[in-house]
Amino acid sequence: MSYIRLNKHYIHLPYLFLGMAEACLLGVAAWVSQFFIAEQSAVTANWPQIIIFSVLLSCCTLSMGVYLALVREGFSSMVLRTLVSFFLLGSLSLFIIGVIFGEELIPQSLIFWGVLIATALVVITRFIFLKVVDTDQLKRRVVIYGAGVRAKKLLEDLAPEMSVLGVTVVGCIPSENESIEVDPLLVIEEPRDWLAYARQAQISEIVISPDERRRSSGNAFPLGQFLDCKLAGIVSSDSLSFCERELGKIDISLLQPSWMLFSDGFKYSKRRLIAKRLFDLVLASLFFLVLWPFMLLTAIAVRLDSPGAVLYHQVRVGLNGKTFRIYKFRSMRQDAEKNGAVWAKKNDSRVTRVGAFIRNTRLDELPQLYNVLAGHMSFVGPRPERPEFVTELANQIPFYETRHKVKPGLMGWAQLKYPYGASVDDARNKLQYDLYYTKNHSFLMDMLIMIQTVEIILLGKGVH
Repeated sequence: MSYIRLNKHYIHLPYLFLGMAEACLLGVAAWVSQFFIAEQSAVTANWPQIIIFSVLLSCCTLSMGVYLALVREGFSSMVLRTLVSFFLLGSLSLFIIGVIFGEELIPQSLIFWGVLIATALVVITRFIFLKVVDTDQLKRRVVIYGAGVRAKKLLEDLAPEMSVLGVTVVGCIPSENESIEVDPLLVIEEPRDWLAYARQAQISEIVISPDERRRSSGNAFPLGQFLDCKLAGIVSSDSLSFCERELGKIDISLLQPSWMLFSDGFKYSKRRLIAKRLFDLVLASLFFLVLWPFMLLTAIAVRLDSPGAVLYHQVRVGLNGKTFRIYKFRSMRQDAEKNGAVWAKKNDSRVTRVGAFIRNTRLDELPQLYNVLAGHMSFVGPRPERPEFVTELANQIPFYETRHKVKPGLMGWAQLKYPYGASVDDARNKLQYDLYYTKNHSFLMDMLIMIQTVEIILLGKGVH
């Protein structure tokens, strides 16, 4: 098994092990840097410094998507993101902590030497990792039972992410009389002995995805053989759960109401709701204290750039379908919706000059901190949609209103995993990620989303 589940969120072991190893290296970098700044020859390790340094730079690494860049974009892109995450985000964060809590906790010289040493250690380690470790050999070998429409859809979903997934699809084995829709080169004849085949082909998992599970002749679905494989340590999973685990989304084309009721997820936790509410209140208050000068400057810029109100408000759909009023700094002309509500689009002519900038930097959404304090929204959750669009989408997309079973948020899982879209098809694709969050949301997942959203803001991804 190349993944584990922490608080209902799946994490692939190669990323986890690499992250843990690098966290230790960051601690070593902080410890070594203490020798450069110590006045005496004997140095006692300052563990608060080491822990803060290691945790903070690890979070900066996650926020810039360094591990995915290492696999998808190559070594040079990884180095560039590492430099940004350490020298910009890491140094700035450590500097702010030093200013707030004093240089006794985070000396400025520690920031210089620590970041310098950490960058060298981490880049060298990743270079060695790429040279020594064959990542393809670490992947689990998967075979799909089915070669029809469902199997083809699963392969299409997996294709864009295959370079970063922890699995390799060996092929598809069609069930009896099933119409073959996948690439014929992927089709494998059904074995008489599944266990012998799985052992010979080094199969780690069988994904059950036939178009029809009942056969027209002969024996029924080969349950006995799959049980033999399971007892031998070769697991079987349905395509919906496999897609959820590997892609972080729930395929609504395969979704059945019974699966939502009986699966592990969609659970109520009063303790978690209270903890999340307290976290939202504390974080929103801190953001207000730190960002109010930027909010003031943004308000002045909006006022000077074009006539009209500084703030813009809309009615949005929130928890359990209840509506509320959301606030933003106005980024469009005052008469942008004189003909009614329309989807935003790329290079929208209604956006003002200042509006384009505050959209790219997400400054336009700062007034939504009030919505968080008022309890309408959380920091993390599905982005709230307008009632006009919700009515339209609910009529065209099954299970759409399920996303309203959790409180909407300033940032969400769908915004990380899917590019900005303004159509019914885009809403359908984003819903699959919103459903994954609704089913599996936890404090750990919320923290991961908040950390990774930094990359979205810095690189201006998903802005229309």
